[in-house]
Amino acid sequence: MTGSGKLTTMVTIKEVARKAKVSVGTVSNVLRGSTRVNPAIRDRVDRAMKSLDYHPNQIARSLKTKQTHLLGMVISDITNPYFPRMVRGAEDAAIEHDYLLVTSNTDHQIEREKRVVSVLRNRRVDGILLVIAPSDGDTEHITNTVASGIPVVCLDRVPRGIRLSSVTVDAVRGAEMCVRHLVSMGHRAIGIITGPMQLQNAIDRLQGYRNILAEAGLQEDPTLIGNGDFRTESGYLLTKRMMLAPLPPTALFVSNGMMGMGALKALKELGLFCPADIALAVFDELPGNESYSPGVTVVAQPEYEIGYRGAKMLIGQIENGEPAEPLAITLNAELRIRESTRLRIGTTRSHVRE
Repeated sequence: MTGSGKLTTMVTIKEVARKAKVSVGTVSNVLRGSTRVNPAIRDRVDRAMKSLDYHPNQIARSLKTKQTHLLGMVISDITNPYFPRMVRGAEDAAIEHDYLLVTSNTDHQIEREKRVVSVLRNRRVDGILLVIAPSDGDTEHITNTVASGIPVVCLDRVPRGIRLSSVTVDAVRGAEMCVRHLVSMGHRAIGIITGPMQLQNAIDRLQGYRNILAEAGLQEDPTLIGNGDFRTESGYLLTKRMMLAPLPPTALFVSNGMMGMGALKALKELGLFCPADIALAVFDELPGNESYSPGVTVVAQPEYEIGYRGAKMLIGQIENGEPAEPLAITLNAELRIRESTRLRIGTTRSHVRE
């Protein structure tokens, strides 16, 4: 209803054509994004639609074109500050191509992931961007989705036993850069808090840690490896356990930002300071890191680019068909060295584990 209480009627495509002085077919071509329409005529149709406040019936259009111009994005933890920039990148790419992005959270639960993917299929999304939840190789819901004709592009994490296009970060190299920096600062007792070993990126970060220990001629110590789950509480508990052990590490590498925040809380409660008592480095930039004192050394990932390039890849598969072989883009992380690791062992303390 209008402000005067009168009922308004829905503007039709015929009225748009009449106002723009073109045929209904031309308006339809503009709506479909056809390149055959003269730019000047396209501009005239766009101005007519705007002046009439015309909104095409997307449900009716999707029945004709078999496309909804909806993309689904499934992430594992909406509370993790790592994901919002990834979502923003995907959303920007989607908007550039006139797609709407719908985002859902699985809370690291594979059963919830299955339900979310099922709902997205029922809503007839054109494609899905997927950050998988930890699982023991449970991928049937993904293979069924792809078999139904809905392309899936994985972000950040690649499931085992299934070949899909993906955009990931070289986690092995990122971890190597960070642990090599800790070794260069004189540390020999370097602890790590890992992510869940059902996820390849967690395995890769542990592998990077192990590679540099071997490179430096350091023997791996099982007591310095804490198996976390990428969530704050595990970072908190495992840091406390490690630092209260008879032989605590002199440096700690935490495999993601959420656990890194848990580690910071534990160190504060224990009255330990970085880097005087413990050097701390985290895989993932921490929100508000510039206001921390000291600033925390991190392996920063290109979250926005992961989302943006993943969505571009997915839209390409929707509009051009899936490639004969899955596409895999691997991006590089950046080591940002800050005060939490800058104190060289032996300069103000002698706590070196033999």
